Amino acid sequence: MKSVIALLQFCTPLPLGRPVEFEHFARRSYLYPLAGYVIGGIAAGIACWIASPVVGAAVALALVLLLSGCNHFDGLLDFGDGLMAHGSREKRIAAMTDRTTGAGAVAAGIVVTLLAFAGLQSVAYLPAAILIAEVCAKVAMSCLTTLGVPFREGIHSYLHGFARPWFLFPAILLALPLFLLPVPRASIALALAVTFVIVALMMLLSRRLFGGVNGDVVGATNEITRAGVILLLALL
Repeated sequence: MKSVIALLQFCTPLPLGRPVEFEHFARRSYLYPLAGYVIGGIAAGIACWIASPVVGAAVALALVLLLSGCNHFDGLLDFGDGLMAHGSREKRIAAMTDRTTGAGAVAAGIVVTLLAFAGLQSVAYLPAAILIAEVCAKVAMSCLTTLGVPFREGIHSYLHGFARPWFLFPAILLALPLFLLPVPRASIALALAVTFVIVALMMLLSRRLFGGVNGDVVGATNEITRAGVILLLALL
């Protein structure tokens, strides 16, 4: 339970009592999907009571951002700056890791949020879609934490140092309860497939642009995976 509480204290601003040593979660980063169930479950439960698809989509998306403390969204903004920077790898890393917010950050935040919002309005099962997308986003974070070689010291390098290749298997197993939802199983299987495709693309892109992965890349992967899964579910 200490690992789960440490996970939720890291991924959410929920009041969970006294802080638990972060190492409890670091040694079990495959638990990331549990945070997806909590965040996505709360958002889905509230969205169930909203009849308007537009309002429901806006509220659900706002809730998953707020319940995650916007930490991963901040990573998306930083990643956008690094992605749009011109010049050497060092300049891209400097743009991603500095404290300023540039045009690349604004563009990344707007594009990913708009795509997720548009997709949520179109899905046939909004509460289930936001839950599926959030769990898949956390599966992506667990995979990237395990496989993404760090290019600098930081929170990601700390978590990666504890990760083992077998962490991928319990992370995937924790996503299997999604198949119990009243959603076509093929849709859930495709959502997980898209998750792994996004992880692979983010790893390749980050290796080429930055020489590896850091916490910003992991956070950006969370946001991009959520939007990608929602778009997939909207198109199916």
